[in-house]
Amino acid sequence: MATLADSFLADLDELSDNEAEIPEENKIDAADMEEDIDGDLADLESLNYDDLDSVSKLQKTHRYIDVMQKVEEALQKGSEVSIQGVDLEDDPEYQLIVECNALSVDIENEIVIIHNFIRDKYRLKFPELESLVNHPIDYARVVKKIGNEVDLTLVDLEGLLPSAIIMVVSVTASTTTGKPLPEEVLNKTIDACDRALELDSSKKKVLDFVESRMGYIAPNVSAIVGSAVAAKLMGTAGGLSALAKMPACNVQLLGAKKKNLAGFSTATSQFRVGYIEQTEIFQTTPPPLRMRACRLLAAKSTLAARVDSIRGDPTGNTGKFFKDEILKKIEKWQEPPPAKQPKPLPVPDSEPKKKRGGRRLRKMKERYAITDMRKLANRMQFGIPEESSLGDGLGEGYGMLGQAGSGKLRVSAGQSKLAAKVAKKFKEKHYGSSGATSGLTSSLAFTPVQGIELSNPQAYAHQLGSGTQSTYFSETGTFSKIKKT
Repeated sequence: MATLADSFLADLDELSDNEAEIPEENKIDAADMEEDIDGDLADLESLNYDDLDSVSKLQKTHRYIDVMQKVEEALQKGSEVSIQGVDLEDDPEYQLIVECNALSVDIENEIVIIHNFIRDKYRLKFPELESLVNHPIDYARVVKKIGNEVDLTLVDLEGLLPSAIIMVVSVTASTTTGKPLPEEVLNKTIDACDRALELDSSKKKVLDFVESRMGYIAPNVSAIVGSAVAAKLMGTAGGLSALAKMPACNVQLLGAKKKNLAGFSTATSQFRVGYIEQTEIFQTTPPPLRMRACRLLAAKSTLAARVDSIRGDPTGNTGKFFKDEILKKIEKWQEPPPAKQPKPLPVPDSEPKKKRGGRRLRKMKERYAITDMRKLANRMQFGIPEESSLGDGLGEGYGMLGQAGSGKLRVSAGQSKLAAKVAKKFKEKHYGSSGATSGLTSSLAFTPVQGIELSNPQAYAHQLGSGTQSTYFSETGTFSKIKKT
């Protein structure tokens, strides 16, 4: 019987036999794959992250140079209206605008890459600066302005950053743990800052060119948000067709920046708002209604972009109609609420209202009816002081209670009408024998309390007396005193 070790050895022998049967073509492919992997690793190793030219390559490309040259020539010629008969897709200016939109996106990505390069180099000098200044262009300007300066009081940052951020940067720089950069690293950092600022100026030229042609390319969007904001929206979205396919909630966020308030209040800051914040409608709207206006502007801009993408209205009347609708809605939001109208009194009814009656209502009225004692307590005789619980008119007054001479404050409560009615009905029932004189009469009586009762009707005859005898006056009683006249 083979052991476990012998079975393992047999499996290894089979594997070695299968490797020997691999065809030569597969061996060649595997060799090529190994060569490709080695080549990629060699390229990664040859990429020097200390060299700015190996990281940023956009400015040296033929496409960047060609597009920027065409943009400068178009800006020098000025805005000329294109031929209306030519299809929009075949218009060379529209093709240039599409290329400009794509190039603006590439420029933004390139600025981000250069910003990371500057942060990595300048982190040794001022590590806290990247958390205080988030925008790449502002960061590049501040780094170029500060350089290796240790005392920031000697550096004028006015105009580059808000005053609140300048104060925070100055205080943080006095307690930073960074050290001055070597001369070579500082030169590379300053060169990267210059390149980022140059790319930013190129991006502005591209946006200026697109803005000058927006009246022809996207007339409806320009009518709502303006040519400048429409050009920025198109450039960030990647073209008019991409802007038309984008939902309104994303159009609202195009161009939004991460704002660092440095611990200050967020009451007046607008979050989740992009380029739409720069529109005239947004700026003239009261602050409490600006977020609603921003959502409305984004929605209408998306509809206008969809109209422009299919050339539905080259005159821009649709955009003007949308703008008027937006202004009317904002005015409607600011209207005060309608005044509360006085409610007229109902017409008095001449006939008495129908009220529910019956046994239940009568019982309820008797239950909550005012008693005779309470009636007496609520009454007062003229000229006679009432008795009170604390005396001398203090405490709860008793009214006419106890003023009849009895010396008591309790009044015997009379029998209620309902109880009297029930007692009357109970008396009317005959539980004894009838008045018949036949031989079947009996002295047995059936009562609901004692059941069968044997009674003698003649037992009380001597007590009642005859019919002529009075039952009110006593038979033995006499008048105690008779006054003679």
